[in-house]
Amino acid sequence: MPLAYIDRAIGSRSVEEVWTLLTEKLRTYGFDRLLYGFTRNMTTFGLGGPGDFMILSTHTPEYTKRFIDDRLYFDAPMFNWALRNTGACSWSWVERNFDALSEREREVVAFNRQMGVTAGYTISFHDQKVRNRAGLGLTAKPGLTQADVDALWQRCGHEIHVMCQVTHLVFTTLPYTPPGRALTARQREVLEWVGDGKTTQDISAIMGISAATIEKHLRLAREALDVETTAQAVLKASFQNQLYAVQG
Repeated sequence: MPLAYIDRAIGSRSVEEVWTLLTEKLRTYGFDRLLYGFTRNMTTFGLGGPGDFMILSTHTPEYTKRFIDDRLYFDAPMFNWALRNTGACSWSWVERNFDALSEREREVVAFNRQMGVTAGYTISFHDQKVRNRAGLGLTAKPGLTQADVDALWQRCGHEIHVMCQVTHLVFTTLPYTPPGRALTARQREVLEWVGDGKTTQDISAIMGISAATIEKHLRLAREALDVETTAQAVLKASFQNQLYAVQG
């Protein structure tokens, strides 16, 4: 059991810190490219807005531009497997089910082969909240075949899975905001008081600033979080662990 890793992961203070820890550890097993995605907005009809996804990657910018920004992942076979299942799955699943893939899925498989993304494992994480969905793709370094990866997983798969699961759970407790959507300290404070049930007048008295300034902070917070109402802003900021969090 990788107790030393778990101890360091749960003591991490930022998403970046624990992500670096995971990437360095998995590189020792032969996985040199990782892609993690997390949404709290999954419904029957979709995954929510792409701007609200938590995406972490060690792939090249060339790969992520096509796969993420151009949304090839929607037709990636292992992505769709992760939406329907939880646990860990060998990428040999793609070859075994290749005849049943759609034309678009086969195009994504061809793109991955072109980019050297050919052997690996996918983990889809279990979550108690039905709207949460997270997955991690582990790509093996060049020179390793899928047979090599499957043999490695037979030896070390359990401990790798445990480390990835702990990392995911730590991610869910740490503040994370998509680029350009971080709240200022004042915006956070105002939303926290709203979350505590305080009125604009209450907050004005507590913080010693005018009601107009309170309204300005709330408006800017709504804009930063891309929501229409203050109630939605409080909920979304809470989901992102931006509220009531120790700063620094």
